Amino acid sequence: MRFISNYFQFEENNTDFKTEIIGALTTFLTMAYALFVIPEVLSQVGMPKESVFVATALAAASGTFIMGAFAKFPMVLAPGMGLNAFFAFGVCIGMDIPWEMALSGVLASGIIFIIISVTGIREMVIKAIPNHLKYAVTAGIGLFIAFIGLKNAGIVIADEATFVALGNLIDKSVLLSIFGLAVMSILMVKGVKTAIFLGIVCTVGAGMIFGIVEIPTAIISMPPSVAPTFGVAVKHLKDIFNPEMMMVVFTFLFMDFFDTAGTLVAVGSKVGLLKEDGSVKNGSKALLADSLATCVGAVFGTTNTTSCMESLSGISVGAKTGFSSVVVGVLFIVSLFFSPLLSVITSQVTAPALVIVGSLLCSSLSEIDWNSAENAIPSFFILILMPLTYSIGEGIAFGFLAYVILMMFKGKRKEVHPVMYGLGVLFAFYFMM
Repeated sequence: MRFISNYFQFEENNTDFKTEIIGALTTFLTMAYALFVIPEVLSQVGMPKESVFVATALAAASGTFIMGAFAKFPMVLAPGMGLNAFFAFGVCIGMDIPWEMALSGVLASGIIFIIISVTGIREMVIKAIPNHLKYAVTAGIGLFIAFIGLKNAGIVIADEATFVALGNLIDKSVLLSIFGLAVMSILMVKGVKTAIFLGIVCTVGAGMIFGIVEIPTAIISMPPSVAPTFGVAVKHLKDIFNPEMMMVVFTFLFMDFFDTAGTLVAVGSKVGLLKEDGSVKNGSKALLADSLATCVGAVFGTTNTTSCMESLSGISVGAKTGFSSVVVGVLFIVSLFFSPLLSVITSQVTAPALVIVGSLLCSSLSEIDWNSAENAIPSFFILILMPLTYSIGEGIAFGFLAYVILMMFKGKRKEVHPVMYGLGVLFAFYFMM
């Protein structure tokens, strides 16, 4: 116990075992929904739900443990909701790419992430992309996720005349999703940190009562086999060397990279790890842990594993060191024995969670300078085109290309970073192809 206290510097950080463990439990309960939402979403593209559940838990456990023990950072990792949605609906369904090949794209992005984490390229890339575009990407992903959630709930449906329309709100499955959305929203307003998790529990309970969700035959069992997805990404790495897949890899990398960087700064500022120059103490180690987790997750069979904003829930109740992350990693391992609960997590149950997560990501809209046309127009393109083209990557490409063109006509060529010019050429080539 003394070794742990000294290693994680409990005294220097004014914390103790009880506080760290309470923080870990709070964080785990706040983000436990991902263990069930991720497999449900990926099952819609043919991936075996049980195997993805195991892969998700193992990726989250290994990444979080590395983050805590190696980087000594109070941050947890799990497959990201935005990345998961892009994988399923943008790549597999939207681009008609088999999940096996898409999984190899995740692995490739993780390998590249490792390289840029240890070479210092990450700082150059972060500085190259204007902040308003980063905020627009975050909010655009939020709109995209929310749109998928509304569609899965049946609240928004397809229509030949208007493309989309309001669904049948008195259908019992739609009502179940509306109920879940209402419960989560109310709990969020009340400041309940486990709002999404508790909302899913309440939605499942209501679904069972009204016969919409089947009652599980068991709660605890031995973990399912991960064999159906294990190693698939490695086998298909040779298939990613084409323009279409390279764009997918870049988008995975972009989303993971900036999602992690943003979370890192947010968490670091809350626990006093943010330096005067804007960098984060142990930030390089944290980024390396994140990239390693993505590679581990891809090999097991899940989407990009990234740092989660839910980490702030544990920090809000006192967690300050990497020990809390180590505890969360252990809890992810324990969760492997609760796979029977997957049978009750249907698309109607997870849809409200997607909508709520999407709404939270839209908070970055306030950071965009809407009074400047050269900022507002590219940001708007990113925001509107992500959901309307059903593609995060194409929204990013259109917005970034528009930014480069408008800045040139504005007479601000010198203010555009060379990296952005390179991306502009790349995206122009992508659209022509």
